[in-house]
Amino acid sequence: MEITTEDYKQNEILRFMREATNLSQQEFANSIHKSKDWVRKNEYGITNYYFKDLIEIAQKHDFKIIIKKEEKTPSNKSKKVEKNN
Repeated sequence: MEITTEDYKQNEILRFMREATNLSQQEFANSIHKSKDWVRKNEYGITNYYFKDLIEIAQKHDFKIIIKKEEKTPSNKSKKVEKNN
């Protein structure tokens, strides 16, 4: 499974990670030393997890986090037109 941050909300990313482990909210919570309520609130977007939590989950459940700077194309910038006199 590969997901990108522009396609999903923060809470959806956590839910996808949990579902990929095939664990219930309670089992997932136990595996990362959090409460079931913590998992539920983050999956519903009531609260937001920290990046350190995401790293802990990735390490525990063999996910790979890649941070990549994407090069933007200047397609929306107006082009400078030079006049020859």
